[in-house]
Amino acid sequence: LRVTMESLDYCDPGFTPLVVLELTSETKEEAIGWLLRRIRDLQQNGGAELLVEQLGPGVGAQEKENPNMFLVGASQQRLLSGAEDVGLFKECSDGSMRAFTCTNKHKFKDFKDSFLSMAECQYIIKHELDTLRARDETHVPGYTEVKLYPGKSIIRRLQSKGILIQLFPLHEKEELKRLSFSWYKKVKLSFQPLDDIRHYYGEGQAFYFGFLEYFTFALVPMALIGVPYYLFDWEGYDKYVVFAMFNLIWCTVILELWKRYSASLAYHWGTLSRKKAFEEPRPGFHGVLGFNPVTGREEPIYPNAKRQLRIYLVSVPFVLLCLYLSLYVMMIYFQMEAWALSVHDDEPTFWAGILIFIPSIIYAVVIEIMNLIYRYAAEFLTEWENHRLESSYQNHLVLKVLVFNFFNCFASLFYIAFVMQDMVLLRQSLATLLITSQILNQFMEACLPYWLQRRRNKKMINRVRKRRTLEDKELPLVEQVRLEADMSMYLGTFDDYLEQFLLFGYVSLFSCVYPLAAVLVVLNNFTEVYSDAFKMCRVFKRPFSDPAANIGVWQLAFEAMSVIAVVTNFALIGISPQVKAYFSDSETQLILWTVAIEHVLLAFKFLLAFLIPDIPKHIQIRLSRLEFESLEALKKKVEQSAENLTYFLK
Repeated sequence: LRVTMESLDYCDPGFTPLVVLELTSETKEEAIGWLLRRIRDLQQNGGAELLVEQLGPGVGAQEKENPNMFLVGASQQRLLSGAEDVGLFKECSDGSMRAFTCTNKHKFKDFKDSFLSMAECQYIIKHELDTLRARDETHVPGYTEVKLYPGKSIIRRLQSKGILIQLFPLHEKEELKRLSFSWYKKVKLSFQPLDDIRHYYGEGQAFYFGFLEYFTFALVPMALIGVPYYLFDWEGYDKYVVFAMFNLIWCTVILELWKRYSASLAYHWGTLSRKKAFEEPRPGFHGVLGFNPVTGREEPIYPNAKRQLRIYLVSVPFVLLCLYLSLYVMMIYFQMEAWALSVHDDEPTFWAGILIFIPSIIYAVVIEIMNLIYRYAAEFLTEWENHRLESSYQNHLVLKVLVFNFFNCFASLFYIAFVMQDMVLLRQSLATLLITSQILNQFMEACLPYWLQRRRNKKMINRVRKRRTLEDKELPLVEQVRLEADMSMYLGTFDDYLEQFLLFGYVSLFSCVYPLAAVLVVLNNFTEVYSDAFKMCRVFKRPFSDPAANIGVWQLAFEAMSVIAVVTNFALIGISPQVKAYFSDSETQLILWTVAIEHVLLAFKFLLAFLIPDIPKHIQIRLSRLEFESLEALKKKVEQSAENLTYFLK
């Protein structure tokens, strides 16, 4: 279905809608008029200098349709000046990546009307809207209770007070169709179109799909070793030492090589040397009005001591309570497991054999439910802690979720491995947890959202086609915007990275006792690529571009897991029958030798991480050359200014 502009004949013919801004249907007229004026005003007058038009009624308009939906765009010159404001890096004619400036715009490669991608244009508009600040207003017109003060972000204030419902970028139908065809509509054994993904969705999304692809290919050697190991050594439960040693090296090397690969991608996309933007307070941040000595503006101030008290007196005890509940559920699982085994031993029938797997399946489902409930609780607590910056909020949320998910998913496996030392039960539990969690994730992440979205789309399309001929396959822009407004909001890559983190844990920690774990994860990730691609293109609203230079805090999370993997795998080696046979006389010597060699391997791991550079040599040279040229240009500029000053004084 193609988008037409026929329903916006009142708009400037040169107006290209890029972003949708939706206010509540009850928003007062004076507030709407004031906001539109501020968006349209010139920059020197404190405005954003953007183009904005109200969305008209749709085909067969209904009373329940929200009239307060607006389309936001910008002129080409305004977008170029915005690109300079956000520090956008683009490729120069000499092949280097440099920060874009309007004065040197003709030095950049392929400078023309399509110089900026639609995702970059939408990111620029979002940046300009986010930095639209109050001047001398004391409150939002029509809302005396919604206070403003000089320097306060207007959009963030409207969001926090519920006046602004949503702000989202529009899909570009033809480009989305081409991306869908090359990405997921054809099942093929080839690399993903990462450059096209980055061009349409931005670097943040592209890095996730790049990591997903890299992790999947990195699992292939583990899977190739695991299949024959599984087929020819299935009954030898104690013969996992070699596989554990391979795990020790594999989990370190792949993460170091990923850092090099991500640095290459970041340089190619122009985000490696991009300076981090100054962070504004979060929309939900609140406090007593005070003075920020850094920005020189008034903004809410919240005592850090009060935040720390909330964290240590409420959040930490709550997390510990949740860990205790998880431990309690785990002990119930072991009681169920013992009962199922006793039934099987008393009467080893076919159904008794099936009954053995039931406790593990139930436990796997309960784990997923507990993870989901805890996620909502963690978000509520982190919001209540009142973090000023979005990065601080995300770091605290990630830490809470990772601690609980790690304990909830892996505690039973550690208990079976090192307390019960039952490798048969460990293999069975790992297989059941892994398979059940993958089935549930595929259903929750792909099938359910797709089914809900199809119901919404069908109602909209049927309503439009009642008023149009069957031969007319074009969908008006008004209907396209309202269709996208009803789509689910994409909540970011948090859950996607969390899923890969847990899968990495299953493989790196215990795959030596269940060699098919890597095979199952490869199959899961192969379908994950297509299901995630489908969701991005068909189920969710288009997210704003996120100019990332790496996978952020998740790199630290995966590296922490790899350290735990070294300790776990060598501990499994230490309790293997082959090693125990050498220390049959003294268990203390076995423990001491295990701990000593494990520390040596950890030292080797960190040495290996130190010896493998995070950034490839050729990129380091290019970055150094760019820095040298920038310093030389600054030096010449200073010398020229000094010469001009001397000439003026003479």
